[in-house]
Amino acid sequence: MTLRDSKVLARCEVDGRLRAVGGRVEVRYKQGATKAYQAGERNLSALAGSSELLADDACPDDPTLVLGAPPPSSAKSGAGAARGGSSQARKDAAAQAHASTHGPAAFARGGIVAYADGACSGNPGPCGLGVVVIDGETRRELSEYLGTGTNNIAELTAILRVLELVSPGEARVVTVFTDSSYAIGVLQKGWKAKANQELIAEVKKALKRVAAVELRYVPGHSGVELNERADVLATDSVKRRATRAWTTESL
Repeated sequence: MTLRDSKVLARCEVDGRLRAVGGRVEVRYKQGATKAYQAGERNLSALAGSSELLADDACPDDPTLVLGAPPPSSAKSGAGAARGGSSQARKDAAAQAHASTHGPAAFARGGIVAYADGACSGNPGPCGLGVVVIDGETRRELSEYLGTGTNNIAELTAILRVLELVSPGEARVVTVFTDSSYAIGVLQKGWKAKANQELIAEVKKALKRVAAVELRYVPGHSGVELNERADVLATDSVKRRATRAWTTESL
């Protein structure tokens, strides 16, 4: 599409309709760009002669983008109370963006959907993880204490637990939501890791065992229900210094 005389790629639905949240659309200035921007839907125009739809992975997720929230340049200076309201607005926008773009789409495809989170009291310090997995009409949860470690170790291990739960022959898409941009970076974006190399290699090996798996960023502490639940499970394991094994319930 065009944005003020510039050619851009715009996030859209499978039928070509722009995917807008709060009147704003995610755009990139070139295919494969890791930096995403948000543009007003009304400022985007179809580019004549261009109708190709690219797969979502043509442009990797940008965990710094909170679609629908006011961009930093538009923030007004003022009292602390005003800034606090702006922070809450960003959290609300993040939760709305997740629900409208990722959540329902993942569930609708009939795949397995998981939320994985880690917690740490001090860094390093006592750490643990929480996982929520929705598989059809079944919901499974795990609250696991890991001992002394770092937040990054907890986040990576939470993702590993999801992958260990999935059968190697599973043909459905497995979507794992995490609020750790670090985990997504070292596992999928080629970030160089100085620490946790053995754990990262183990998670990457587990990723290869699953036919179709997607790691998706979800904003933390933004009211996304299942992500908040994963956080509670992780925090609880650290508080109790104990593991509660996988539980299963019917939805």
